[in-house]
Amino acid sequence: MFDLGWTELLLIGIVALIVVGPKDLPMLFRRVGEFVGKAKGMAREFSRAMDQAADDAGVKDVSKTLRAATNPLETGLNSAAKAAKSFTEFDADSETGKLAEERADAARKIKEASAKMASDRVAREKAEAEAAAAITKAEEAPSAPKDSE
Repeated sequence: MFDLGWTELLLIGIVALIVVGPKDLPMLFRRVGEFVGKAKGMAREFSRAMDQAADDAGVKDVSKTLRAATNPLETGLNSAAKAAKSFTEFDADSETGKLAEERADAARKIKEASAKMASDRVAREKAEAEAAAAITKAEEAPSAPKDSE
């Protein structure tokens, strides 16, 4: 912020000693120190508020995305490492394992229902064929002789 070297500070101290006097100089430095402390505290609070606002606005997410876009090799390696880690940490008792069991149970129920429907269809077709054969046989049978008068 301010670029004050030792020579500038020495010059300010000598001028303050002449203007304020040796008796009131410690009190002046104490007040200046308090003022500088309050100013630093306010600057720190402002900086925290700005960081919080940036976090709420998603600036960190954007900066991560931009960093990833500028270094695609590292991003690819990180993605490969995450994928490898997820394969090594597979837990059969996890949600995936439960879903696999549920899906296998549902597939078994579907197979049973389709087998039952197929057997019902075959039985129905057989009954229809027998009925059609009976009708055909009945139509081909000789008619009863009519009474002649």
